[in-house]
Amino acid sequence: MAPAALPQRGPTALGSLPATPGNVATLPPTAPSALLTRTQRWIEENQRMLILGAAVAVVGGAGYLLYNRPPARKPRGPSGAAAGSGSEGESGTNGAGGSKKNKKKKSKKAGGGAKDGFLKGEGDDGPLLEEIAPKEKVQEKKDTVPEHLEGVPSAAMLKDLSEKERNDLGATLKDRGNKLYSKKDFRKAVECYTKAIEVSIKKDAVFYSNRAACYTNFSPAEYDRCVADCDEALKLDHNYVKALKRRATALEALGRDEEAVRDFTATTIIERFQDEQAAQSVERCLKKLASKKAKEILETREPKLPSPTFISSYLAAFRPHDKPTLPENPSQGDQTLALAFDALGAADYNHAVSFVGEAIEQGISTKEGQAEAHNMRGTFKFLIGDSQGAKADLEKALDLVPNFVQAWVKIASVHMELGDAASAFGDFEAAIRHNSEDPDIYYHRGQVYFIMQEFEKAIADYNKSTELDGGFIFTHVQAAVAQYKLGQVGPSMAAFRRILKNFPDRGEPSNYYGELLLDQQKFSESVERFDKSLELDKNRHPRNVLPLVNKSLAIFQWKQDVGQAEALCKEALEIDPDCDVAVATLAQLSLQQGRIDEAIPWFERSAKLSRTEGELINAITYEHASRAQQAFLKNYPEYAERLSQMASGMQ
Repeated sequence: MAPAALPQRGPTALGSLPATPGNVATLPPTAPSALLTRTQRWIEENQRMLILGAAVAVVGGAGYLLYNRPPARKPRGPSGAAAGSGSEGESGTNGAGGSKKNKKKKSKKAGGGAKDGFLKGEGDDGPLLEEIAPKEKVQEKKDTVPEHLEGVPSAAMLKDLSEKERNDLGATLKDRGNKLYSKKDFRKAVECYTKAIEVSIKKDAVFYSNRAACYTNFSPAEYDRCVADCDEALKLDHNYVKALKRRATALEALGRDEEAVRDFTATTIIERFQDEQAAQSVERCLKKLASKKAKEILETREPKLPSPTFISSYLAAFRPHDKPTLPENPSQGDQTLALAFDALGAADYNHAVSFVGEAIEQGISTKEGQAEAHNMRGTFKFLIGDSQGAKADLEKALDLVPNFVQAWVKIASVHMELGDAASAFGDFEAAIRHNSEDPDIYYHRGQVYFIMQEFEKAIADYNKSTELDGGFIFTHVQAAVAQYKLGQVGPSMAAFRRILKNFPDRGEPSNYYGELLLDQQKFSESVERFDKSLELDKNRHPRNVLPLVNKSLAIFQWKQDVGQAEALCKEALEIDPDCDVAVATLAQLSLQQGRIDEAIPWFERSAKLSRTEGELINAITYEHASRAQQAFLKNYPEYAERLSQMASGMQ
């Protein structure tokens, strides 16, 4: 049987690519993965779990509720989730369970009756909306009193009624409101519910919720009234699901998506994850909320380079080439460009960016130098997430030097990130026309095929690249991973053992081999490989911290040792404070232990480290899904035990 698909994430020769129809996976930095980790697979496979709140981490360390909800049952009773969804005839509690048939109650006259001349109510349990309203004894019609409010005493006369008589009168007015609601006479229904609230001594959550249902049939300008009434209903009965759903619907209509997510999440959990409509509403509101916030952030935040681990992994996917030689009489721009290449070689990426920008402004004397400068600046723009800016610089480089193969390959990366696979393949064909013997072309085209899950084509391109240059480690590694993806586990593992033998001084193969061992749950062997990778690369600059994160995940899965797992990720962040993989792993470990309060800041930090809009939306989505879960456990602590039981049953 073929192994489970390895997750793909992080920087690559193609950058960190968003999931689009033309780009079905995100490729790892230089070989199998910057994160062939269990965290990213867990995120990808359980995204909806987090979003829906089914992943509420339970107090007491019961762990996540795996997203394995029972089949959705048919909704029972009026949903209250959308305009015109109905009002309640039952009194008091949420009305979320039980069929309409079982909910019907026979109307009966309230004991004691009302004073002569006033309405006789139906007691605390009025009929459902679909039932015929009770017969009423009313005063003779007066021209000054609307028919639906006949028999309602003045405020002064109310003082003469007993508490029971006033409560009975409120119940009867509610019944009238229900009848008017069924006729879609929402304005009059509101008047009845309002009078019911005014006359009753015992306040009933149903009165407020039913009036809120009326407001959802008015213009959006009156949805604030719906929210206010639902607030009152929930003060009286905070488990009132219909009021929660009505408030959530109104909040969403008002553009208050964060609050809507909170209420839809609470509804989903209280309903035991069987309300599919509420679950879909959580996802919809989260998507709108995250997209809006991401747009606002991208419009205002300053461009920032990703972590050194990310940049070095990207650059390592290209075979090095000599920096341009200085002319006999170099210009200021020529000399500054040389400084940019020196900084790049020293992994001083911030200075490299600064110098190359200055060199272009100062003026470079040769076309080749200008092309190199635009290629470098375009590369950094791509790494920052400015795909359009990167495209402009790379096109400029190709205008200056049309046979600049590396620029062709990099612009293919940009086109893939922009979702334009056809143009990317056209770029590779252009590169081949200029130099068919350049091995980088085939390696990076193989990466594109890998992204598209066309693994056999990817292997063919990797092999072609290896034929042209067998000393480039990542073509060997990536070919072995592609075999693994095809289910050829034995040949893949054998290929890795050959790579380890042929490149004994390199740490990357041990890290990637360890990831495959971890995927097969060979924990002890995987940890040995991660340790070997760390030992071999301990003097590397910048140091590769991904083996630390991978070891963290292996330790957690193997021994459930959260303390050691978190310590390893924090060690990675001491070396590389901008390592997004370590941050994401710490967020998940916090959630796994039920520490939502700790997870939220990690998700916020993850958002700050996001390179692309897609990554930013993803981080914001998880942050606000966690905030909704946090709010639920604060507002409904009594559900912690139920969630714990459900988690135990689903694991």
